Amino acid sequence: QVKVVESGGGLVQAGGSLRVSCTTSGLTFADYHMAWFRQIPGKDREIVSGINYSGSSTRYADSVKGRFTISRDNAKNTVTLQMNDLKPEDTAMYYCAVGPAARLGTCTRSVTSWSYWGQGTQVTVSS
Repeated sequence: QVKVVESGGGLVQAGGSLRVSCTTSGLTFADYHMAWFRQIPGKDREIVSGINYSGSSTRYADSVKGRFTISRDNAKNTVTLQMNDLKPEDTAMYYCAVGPAARLGTCTRSVTSWSYWGQGTQVTVSS
């Protein structure tokens, strides 16, 4: 059984930093690309960042470039999103997505292309 569990969200003031992490089990982590999506009520889930199976390639949405950094540790089955200089518009539920490296790109935007999802972790940035 595949499990995907996010952690690390919370409340922070604008300009601050947060780190969200995602740990998986029940799959061969190094066979999968990983990504972070976010969603606010009433809007579509949007991709924030993706990292390929080996960690050698990363991609970011324009809105977070230069502020967010994605990384992974294949020995610990973990992917992390470091978020710096947070803005109120970064407020959202953040979801970890897992997708087979053989079938999709590092930053595939289509929600349905990703195979497994976590339950989400809330990030709230106050102004």
